Amino acid sequence: MRKFTGDTLLVATHNSGKLEEIASLLEPFGVKVVGAAEKGLAEPEETETSFVGNARIKAHAAAKATGLPALSDDSGIEVDALDGAPGVFTANWAETETGRDFIMAMGKTHDRLVESGIPQPWTARFCCTLVLAWPDGHDEVFPGTVEGRIVWPMRGHEGHGYDPIFQPDGYEQTFGEMDRWEKNRISHRADAFAKLVKGCFG
Repeated sequence: MRKFTGDTLLVATHNSGKLEEIASLLEPFGVKVVGAAEKGLAEPEETETSFVGNARIKAHAAAKATGLPALSDDSGIEVDALDGAPGVFTANWAETETGRDFIMAMGKTHDRLVESGIPQPWTARFCCTLVLAWPDGHDEVFPGTVEGRIVWPMRGHEGHGYDPIFQPDGYEQTFGEMDRWEKNRISHRADAFAKLVKGCFG
């Protein structure tokens, strides 16, 4: 596995919250983190049907455009009773003409579960795949998951996306009810990051 040996890492995201989270995780390693917006990068079209495929598109496009190693992630929620949907299309389920509406997306998910006739518990997992790509085309891949179930009605106002309807295994709270530090400690992204740090920064 290739180690990260530079001092600057490009994070292929325009999400300032995600950028801040990644910067704090890599701070102990003395790595300067810059975002895609700072480098004026456009978001490439995500045309793959897997998390790793879309993460690779974003990481390699950013590394090629800037000459810097680039980190990207693709994440979403898989619901077993819906044959793994929405999966890589998690954000698409929230798209409207005026932006993303995750309350609508959560309602759509619940409606489809009811229509499926499959009884509770509705098992599900959040997935995150991190890809660290270098300008020479090499990459390393780190998948992370957290298992749980879909609950209804929505609970909590913390987090984002589908967090208010996802209750992780072993917990009574949904991600939407959890303190963000607690959620970040057990999340799919934390799982993937632990593997990234061990593999490329340890």
